[in-house]
Amino acid sequence: MQAISKALKGRDFISIHDYTAEEIKLVLETGAQLKKENKDGIAHHHLQGKTLGMIFQKSSTRTRVAFEVGMYQLGGHALFLSPRDIQLGRGESIKDTAQVLARMLDGIMIRTFEHEEVLELAKWADIPIINGLTDLLHPTQIIGDMMTIKEHKGTLKGLKCVFIGDGNNVAHSLLFGGAKVGMDIIIACPPGFEPSAEILTLARQDAQQTGAKLSVMTDPQEAVRDADIIYTDVWASMGQEDEAEEKEAQFLRYQVNQQLMSLAKKDAIVLHCLPAKRGKEITDEVMDGPQSVVFDEAENRLHAHKAIMALVM
Repeated sequence: MQAISKALKGRDFISIHDYTAEEIKLVLETGAQLKKENKDGIAHHHLQGKTLGMIFQKSSTRTRVAFEVGMYQLGGHALFLSPRDIQLGRGESIKDTAQVLARMLDGIMIRTFEHEEVLELAKWADIPIINGLTDLLHPTQIIGDMMTIKEHKGTLKGLKCVFIGDGNNVAHSLLFGGAKVGMDIIIACPPGFEPSAEILTLARQDAQQTGAKLSVMTDPQEAVRDADIIYTDVWASMGQEDEAEEKEAQFLRYQVNQQLMSLAKKDAIVLHCLPAKRGKEITDEVMDGPQSVVFDEAENRLHAHKAIMALVM
């Protein structure tokens, strides 16, 4: 069993933007290492005796299972904390919750709506805070995505990845991730659904170090030409259910189907962060087809999350 670097101990993992290119490389390499050890039957109890509190203001399948199983595989223990289980959802301030939990836990993962809640938690807790998703960012997802791309393509630098759909939290973190590793990112979305201008500006600053090209387009067919990776997500994110019908009308031409795939490279791979609305943003033919690595991607959430926890906790 290889040792885990202590270079990132005690750090929060809130945004990929907060980390250098070398630090992101370390996270990806650690994820690959932990996955290999797991497949080889090697126990890697790097967090023996440690505890992770998991605050879920938003429900989840992959995030909860990956963090809980990951903590178990690392030798530690994870506590699931829903709004019904803690006072945070019933009037207790984030400041008080943070200071109490920091005296009992070794790390906190939070999955919530408002990004400011994560920043506030990190301000008052003197233990590592991991952003499991906010309406602004989804950094842990992108670590798993980049692990998957590297497994299938052998590299990240110089690849063309096209995200098709809403300029949402996944798109934001993908921009940051591509910028850090030198992977070109195109966000193809309808007018009015572009990613945050502020996020794009910050990501382009990061990209100056690696040469990654980041852009936003409205024509999905033009965007995917010669793409190495095509990535999609649900058109209406959690909490936007009342907008789903309206969005569907505007996003119809942004469906990832076989016709769209024919414009990309023949060996292009398809990603989806899940859950998927089959027949909406992606067809069964593509999601279950030979170019799909969606379930490899889902599995890699486990190893990506383990890497993050092992490094910062």
